[in-house]
Amino acid sequence: MSSELHDRHKAVLPDWIALYYERPIELTHGEGRHVWDADGNRYLDFFGGILTTMTAHALPEVTKAVSEQAARIIHSSTLYLDRPMVELAERVAELSGIPDPRVFFTTSGTEANDTALLLATTYRRSNQILAMRNSYHGRSFSTVGITGNRSWSPTSLSPLQTLYVHGGVRGRGPYAGLSDAEFIKACVADLEDVLGQAYGQVAALIAEPVQGVGGFTSPPDGLFAAFREVLDRHGILWISDEVQTGWGRTGDNFWGWQAHAASGPPDVLTFAKGIGNGMSIGGVVARAEVMNCLGANSISTFGGSPITMAAGLANLTHLLEHDLQGNARRVGGLLMDRLRTAAAGLDVVREVRGRGLMIGIELVEPGSDRPSPDAASAVLETAREGGLLLGKGGGHNSSVLRIAPPLSLTAAEAEEGAEILATALRAAQAMADGSAEAADEAGRSAL
Repeated sequence: MSSELHDRHKAVLPDWIALYYERPIELTHGEGRHVWDADGNRYLDFFGGILTTMTAHALPEVTKAVSEQAARIIHSSTLYLDRPMVELAERVAELSGIPDPRVFFTTSGTEANDTALLLATTYRRSNQILAMRNSYHGRSFSTVGITGNRSWSPTSLSPLQTLYVHGGVRGRGPYAGLSDAEFIKACVADLEDVLGQAYGQVAALIAEPVQGVGGFTSPPDGLFAAFREVLDRHGILWISDEVQTGWGRTGDNFWGWQAHAASGPPDVLTFAKGIGNGMSIGGVVARAEVMNCLGANSISTFGGSPITMAAGLANLTHLLEHDLQGNARRVGGLLMDRLRTAAAGLDVVREVRGRGLMIGIELVEPGSDRPSPDAASAVLETAREGGLLLGKGGGHNSSVLRIAPPLSLTAAEAEEGAEILATALRAAQAMADGSAEAADEAGRSAL
């Protein structure tokens, strides 16, 4: 069944739409932390549709809210008052930590970041943007232009002048061997050097507190607070891209920026993915002075629609009432411990890293520091065969396994997933060892 659908997919959809697995699967339904494919196979979902199924599949509160709202009115546009939109905006504004906040809803994280860039460049009257190396911010023309990851940058053309700075990747690059304090100091010096070479005003720095597509990498706590001190001296805005890190996923904090809160909240915050639990919601929170800087009319046909806002409200209420941030911290800590134990002694694993239920496993060629996309693909396949769905990422190499299950993951499910993943990692190690032995044998034969 999936094979026939795959053939139809290839015949009508672009070939640059990536599909997981040698034999792509069709997911037909889900419940809790599990999904089923068209062949009836059940999987423990450790990727949540790219960190989007935040609470649970088929969460009754969200399903009920969507059904009831759909029975009343599905769409109206921002031209009319929308009670669910106002109510969700009030909740998000209160949670944001930004003073005198205003909220604008979009349909995706890409559109949210696009809006943030529009606000920043208009407010500062500059098209110069600071961005982090190895970053990802979306697939629109402007967000591709600030993405510091060649695998997700199909064009070098851009309406923006982007200045890339160090800091998003702790374990690789020229500052990897430094202590956390020295790392922050070196990155601040790099930022100041870049600003010293920029002509005129720079509009904003946009940064993910934890890089998502980049492989769940993050700087030491406090880096962006140190950056903020430099930015403030120049009047430069700080945009925190919370599309993947928001809503308590990192466990210790509700927002990723709160790990860098010493210099205050960001000027602009973007969000998407998890808030809708699968419904298309994105948005921007900004200080009123920044949000209201646009001199022209601006609306959204689909952003803030009644049905998506109803879903977002129900989902956020469930998340807060059930302390899913706390669950992410507790169960995420358990899962991290189990995965580090599983990886111990496997030289195909370079690092197990992350925060809360946002965990990355970086794979390399044994005996080297070279990323191994082949090992990551092999683990992805073996884990699926064992009943576990994972994600991939990691700069331009796709050598990092990305683990981001719904935040309601239970301890028993964490143990189950870790066991499946441990088996897949051992298989990848055996495969790598076999390849190395074959290469050695070929070398001896050539002598």
